[in-house]
Amino acid sequence: MNDSLKTLLVIAFLVLILWNLGAGLYYLLVDKGESKRTVNALTRRIALSVLLILIIALSIKMGWIQPHGVNPG
Repeated sequence: MNDSLKTLLVIAFLVLILWNLGAGLYYLLVDKGESKRTVNALTRRIALSVLLILIIALSIKMGWIQPHGVNPG
């Protein structure tokens, strides 16, 4: 898997996470606590975040990606 595909996969996950966060906010404002759409959107956001962390951890363990420190200087 090339680097651009890996980057695209992470960006796609981040877009989905932000989309569900925005949906949760929208449902919170529109539904005013009358439905479970807010809870469902935020649950999907948490599940996607955990899945992304697990994928990154697995990728590091398998050697597919190489972690590096931030070098400020």
